[in-house]
Amino acid sequence: MKRALILLTILLPLAAAIWYFSRPQPIAVTLIQVERGPVEVIAANSRAGSIRACQRSRLAVPLGGRVEQLLVDEGDRVKTGQLLLQLHDDEQQALVAQSRADLEAAQLEQQRSCLNADLTQRELKRSQSLAARKLVSAEQLDRLSTEARTSALDCERAQVAIAQSQAQLALYTAQLEKRQLRAPFAGIIAEINGEPGEYTTPSPPGVATPPAVDLIDDSCLYVRAPIDEVEAAHLAPGQSARITLDAFRGESFSGTLTRIAPFVSELEKQARTVDVDVYFTPVPATTRLLVGYSADVEVIIEQHADQLRIPTETLLEGSYVLRFNPDSSTLEKVAVTTGAANWTWTSITSGLEAGDQILSRLDIEGAVDGAEVEGKVEGSLEGKVNAE
Repeated sequence: MKRALILLTILLPLAAAIWYFSRPQPIAVTLIQVERGPVEVIAANSRAGSIRACQRSRLAVPLGGRVEQLLVDEGDRVKTGQLLLQLHDDEQQALVAQSRADLEAAQLEQQRSCLNADLTQRELKRSQSLAARKLVSAEQLDRLSTEARTSALDCERAQVAIAQSQAQLALYTAQLEKRQLRAPFAGIIAEINGEPGEYTTPSPPGVATPPAVDLIDDSCLYVRAPIDEVEAAHLAPGQSARITLDAFRGESFSGTLTRIAPFVSELEKQARTVDVDVYFTPVPATTRLLVGYSADVEVIIEQHADQLRIPTETLLEGSYVLRFNPDSSTLEKVAVTTGAANWTWTSITSGLEAGDQILSRLDIEGAVDGAEVEGKVEGSLEGKVNAE
């Protein structure tokens, strides 16, 4: 009996030590504290959108010819009406000069003939006064009347000749202007195809050729992006939006939804979308945005202030969260009722209270309902989400 007691005295502490050192260790997890804050209902693009310019023209000269002058370089800023490119136009310049001279000659002829018509009209009136006193023969009066009518017709013909000369000058001037390429609006030169001395030809019908000058108005920019057809049903022009760019990570720009396409795109049969246009309001002055940048938009459909909220990524399927029980240092599965939500935040209407601590990551092995954990509380939810 004494030997059994001694053996028991040795084995019990040994078994306790073995259990202690082999027991499951608490799982190290990160917890976040449930807080209050704003929650938005948003619609986001399903594929990347891109920045576009409100005005962009791929300009080309309508006539063929040799490039005489190229007056701009890529990257230059130009004003409305500024001359960009000019074809060889010596012959056309000569025709314009000739038509101007013809117009001047016609104007001089009009002055001469009209002065002569005025003179013959005065002579006719004097002769008519003398004829009343029988001092001028009827034959002479008839001759003067004919001369007055003929002179008046010459004056009218000279006026018609001026109109013809003006039309000829307008025609040659228009043909000359077709050999000049001018900016239809102010903007920046994006691309130039051609050099002085090269020949340019207009594009035949149905055959696309590179434009001589690609002009972009970058003072007005917008994003065109596809929105899922289900979310598009909740959109309306004038809604506020946020724009983010891969080129400027961490920044967001304000925008306004201005256009919703009147049809659904079937580019992807299983993911039909509606294109929307979101304009920058305003275009940022300190950030250089380039046409063609990939961009994402979030159109704000609803805004809810002071909501009890959690990060959407902390929700389990079926609207559950893993809440930390400080009394038992374990996780417990809690059903919650959700309200307004987006990819970042989900509002909670019941099941949690402000100050509760929940599991922040669902990919930790062993962190399940009933698991003993050793939790470390992160900073505020706002800081956590912004950091991500």
